[in-house]
Amino acid sequence: MESTGNIDKMTTLSQVMAKLAQRGVHREFRMNENCEMKFENSERVYQPTDLTIIKTYRFEGPSSPDDNAVLYLVKDSDGNIGMIIDSYGADSNYPGEDFDKFLS
Repeated sequence: MESTGNIDKMTTLSQVMAKLAQRGVHREFRMNENCEMKFENSERVYQPTDLTIIKTYRFEGPSSPDDNAVLYLVKDSDGNIGMIIDSYGADSNYPGEDFDKFLS
């Protein structure tokens, strides 16, 4: 993957996602209801040691805590690059402690 270059000047989640898509990053890593982290359209279950966070983008809404989100650009042990998207603050995409434990 090429340098992130001007991507750091993007101010919204959708702008960063569009720029990443232009660079070939389309798929997400997601934690399912069984607290298993999987790559989109894959059955492989990842352990924390299988993934490396390459970059983190944090977005904070100017008027509402509901607008807070973080996008993690992630690479797996096979070289696949994807993203993990999580809202944070009062609500999270991943309730409970399992997601936080996975990232730590």
